[in-house]
Amino acid sequence: MLNIHNLSVSFSGEFLFEEVSFRLNPGDRVGLIGKNGAGKSTMLKLLSGEMKPDTGVLASDKDVRIGFLKQDIDFVQGRTVLEEAYQAFEEIKSLELKLEEVNHSLAERTDYESEAYHQLMVDLSDMTHRYEILGGYNYQGETEKVLQGLGFKREDFDKLTDTFSGGWRMRIELAKLLLQNNDVLLLDEPTNHLDIESIIWLEQFLQRYPGVVVIVSHDKMFLDHVTNRTIEISLGKIYDYNKPYSQYLVLREEIREQQLNARKNQDKQIQQAERLIEKFRAKATKASMAQSLMKKLDRMERVEVDEEDNSVMNVRFPVSVQPGKVVIEAEGVSKDYGTKKVLRGIDLMVERGSKIAFVGQNGQGKTTLAKIIVNEISCGGQLRLGHNVQLGYFAQNQAEYLDGERTVLQLMEDAASDNNRSKVRDMLGAFLFRGDEVDKKVKVLSGGERNRLALCKMLLDPFNVLVMDEPTNHLDIKSKNVLKQALRNFEGTLLLVSHDRDFLQGLTDKVYEFKDGKIREYLGDINFFLEQRNVADFREVEKTGIQKKEKEAGEKSDNKPSYEEQKKQKSLKNRLSKVEGMIATLEKEIREADGMLATDYDRLSSDEKFFTVYKAKKKELSELTAEWEELVVALEE
Repeated sequence: MLNIHNLSVSFSGEFLFEEVSFRLNPGDRVGLIGKNGAGKSTMLKLLSGEMKPDTGVLASDKDVRIGFLKQDIDFVQGRTVLEEAYQAFEEIKSLELKLEEVNHSLAERTDYESEAYHQLMVDLSDMTHRYEILGGYNYQGETEKVLQGLGFKREDFDKLTDTFSGGWRMRIELAKLLLQNNDVLLLDEPTNHLDIESIIWLEQFLQRYPGVVVIVSHDKMFLDHVTNRTIEISLGKIYDYNKPYSQYLVLREEIREQQLNARKNQDKQIQQAERLIEKFRAKATKASMAQSLMKKLDRMERVEVDEEDNSVMNVRFPVSVQPGKVVIEAEGVSKDYGTKKVLRGIDLMVERGSKIAFVGQNGQGKTTLAKIIVNEISCGGQLRLGHNVQLGYFAQNQAEYLDGERTVLQLMEDAASDNNRSKVRDMLGAFLFRGDEVDKKVKVLSGGERNRLALCKMLLDPFNVLVMDEPTNHLDIKSKNVLKQALRNFEGTLLLVSHDRDFLQGLTDKVYEFKDGKIREYLGDINFFLEQRNVADFREVEKTGIQKKEKEAGEKSDNKPSYEEQKKQKSLKNRLSKVEGMIATLEKEIREADGMLATDYDRLSSDEKFFTVYKAKKKELSELTAEWEELVVALEE
């Protein structure tokens, strides 16, 4: 589907990658991994055609449709969520306007026998048929289904996109891509702004996706659940294996171990041959043997060991001054956004040295409470900071506040004080901004590099209480591990909002779960929290919640169903599951037929068998949909 051959890209005379080759086939779900700045986002831009390589060829099958989710997006203001999502259906929306114009013309005209009127009727018929083939009667329902899968509620659909945060606007952009039925999906950090429930939904969607998916992500669990192939970019080369991420790491280490052993054996052979050459060279009778050995060494193909990029940032969070025993005290803290009550009567006391995790679904108030603590937003009730408390705050979108027109060095020097300005270059070096890299403009940095810079800038101000909201977004896996170790060694107080179980493991000693405007305390780390919830990971927390809601909706709250009722419910659920499977299969087959009609209508228009089968499937789909509605109603009753 996509063939990449000898692709090279360089910046300022240095190769980002050189003469890399690989092929992407239908069904490939590729995890594109590597350190921040290794060239992952650049590779996606090349695959999308947004950027051209210095050398090499990128060839694709005819009419391949490519969808690209970038880290930075621009929205047209003034559209509602639904209106923006409908932009995925350009041809359908264009046809709707034309159909409206034709219908308006027909309503106004009275020359029913004229050639012009007849032509309008023909145009109307052709456009209506095309509209149906493209799914014009189904796209609105599909749009709502995908938006809800990504966490939007029905009451959000008519709200302007301007009123949503960057993370929610990213979800709308993702919904548009998923609705377009592209052949190739290029996704740059798709899970950064999703809660666990939405990640689960996206995983299931991508697992069923028939085309090519290329994902840049630092979420190990997401990569393991979705991908079947891993391509790593490291030091200008690529390493390509048909394994998901965790299996790839094991295999890569085994291969490198074999390479090291092979090179060790070869080095022994070379040393032995060199000793013999030196020994024979001085003897006339052995000179020919020495020449033969020298030629053999020249022809020997040296064993290459894959290079490893082990450079990591060096992070240390120093405590400014010793605060009092109680650093934060909240009494009856509440927060509403319009009619939505996010927090209701929260009581909280945080003692010096605590390390606390805030967990729960998006929209449950974790970020809101973090912003209240750092006095970024107001609230009801009281919140007091203890004696000598100095707050450090890393916001979820911290990197967005960096001035893109400044260089890395200028940005740091502007934020520094007289006391630490002389340390700026050393601090940048610890965060892997070395040499000429400090003269780069912030706007050309990758998402991970901007996050590293934001962390570095945060260290310019003194603090003893650190509030961090999703600090691992965009960070590569090695950088996440370094940050985790730095937070472990931090002697101050830590409040951490995160969905990342791997990152939280062994890092915090207390967990607060946010749900329905309240918080619940768990005196232990994230593993203890999950044990108490009797689940293995966050995904099961969300699945358990979904199953519980479905169970509560399907049962009477006061009476336990009788055996006969339970038996009937089981029968209905089994039939419902079967009908949903049949509907999914038919919808896929009809979409494929629609695609064939859209690309080859002239040939198929004379194929009676094709249209007979096509109409039969449409009829069967209509009947199954009606049955599905009856089953759902029966289960609810």
